[in-house]
Amino acid sequence: MSARILVADDQTDVLTALKLLLKGEGFATETAHSPVAVLSSLESQDFDVILMDLNYTRDTTSGKEGLDLLSRIRAIDSTLPVVVMTAWGSVELAVEAMRLGARDFVQKPWENARLVSVVRTQVELGQALRKHQRLEAENKILRGGPALPTLIAESSSMQPVLELISRVGPSDANVLITGEHGTGKEVVAQTVHAISPRSPKSLVSVNVGGLAEGVFESEMFGHVKGSFTGANSDRIGRFELAHQGALFLDEVANISTNQQARLLRVLETGEVERVGSSKARKVDIRLISATNADLDKEVQEARFREDLRFRLNTVEIHLPALRDRRDDVPLLANHFLQRYARKYRRPVSGFAPEAMQAFLGHPWPGNVRELDHVVQRGVLMTKEPLITLDDLGIERRTESVATHLEDMSLDDVERHLIKKALERVDGSVSDAAKALGLSRSAMYRRLQKYGL
Repeated sequence: MSARILVADDQTDVLTALKLLLKGEGFATETAHSPVAVLSSLESQDFDVILMDLNYTRDTTSGKEGLDLLSRIRAIDSTLPVVVMTAWGSVELAVEAMRLGARDFVQKPWENARLVSVVRTQVELGQALRKHQRLEAENKILRGGPALPTLIAESSSMQPVLELISRVGPSDANVLITGEHGTGKEVVAQTVHAISPRSPKSLVSVNVGGLAEGVFESEMFGHVKGSFTGANSDRIGRFELAHQGALFLDEVANISTNQQARLLRVLETGEVERVGSSKARKVDIRLISATNADLDKEVQEARFREDLRFRLNTVEIHLPALRDRRDDVPLLANHFLQRYARKYRRPVSGFAPEAMQAFLGHPWPGNVRELDHVVQRGVLMTKEPLITLDDLGIERRTESVATHLEDMSLDDVERHLIKKALERVDGSVSDAAKALGLSRSAMYRRLQKYGL
């Protein structure tokens, strides 16, 4: 969906010119001739940026009307970016507008390229800020607020994860989050950021593994107008958007070696250069990365740079699979049920016993993400207050998943056998290693690998 811009000015020719300019750059534009019209539009519509004049009465050059309007806009929505403009601009007036909350200042007659660049930048920054505030609301539980927690972790296998988050979160250390697909790596990244000193600033997320070679630098570092075909205006990159905040790089193991080299250079220098520009811009970010791959193996097989791995991995947080934290399954299921019952306004209060039994016996190859989708389906499909097994679309398993070896990967089988051996010998690593025909060092490597 196109970003929506509200343009306010008392001169019809100015409004027409700006509407044509912004429409040509892909923006949806609404216009207003007076402060009253601006406030009326804000009551009925949502906008990404307001571009507004500071003078609305003929022969008035003080900017008082515009400054009053700016204050009222900020009182309505403090996150909405406002760019002010006036034909009678002065340093004092610009400073006063910025003091009252304007994000930028444009003097008439404007330069098209600069005006478009300012608007585009404020759209991106505004969207990043609103996303951050949504995450803050979801994470209020971490500060004692009333919101439901997004990180539900009461099983024993998740306690080391919570301890690491509590120790590392308040620092500025780079964090690498590992685990299978769907285990909740982005939620952990949000939690780490929420308890850090950088939390007032944005957490900017990007799936770097999904960026094509040709757009990687533009997306991550930005570009200047005319740097390549289709670059019709300046663009701010993700690193600059995350300045003084945090940058979350998901699927980091999937980026190409060329992209790895570009990323490493920025991390080493703390500077980015937009595509087509020779000007270096300082960036101050905390880096949080995530992958489901084994980076050690990727390095050994020359698919991932070892120096980049060291940059990413000051501290590693490994998330266990959902099958290894079954005590959390009922808690997560009820959390998702409450979320979707509110979202879809359905009078659903819980799960039938056979449905919960199926939850506990299901192997969950898609982990928490799969559980989320199954519960969502159940909320939509059920006709009763309790979700039944038929509503979920998963099979009942009367036996433990661990007995279905044919459904498990080699790693899962090995993990299962090690856990059973430890249970038989009351947790003695030496005795379990002997029973499995392993040396103590080999046993410890596997314990570390599987988070046991």
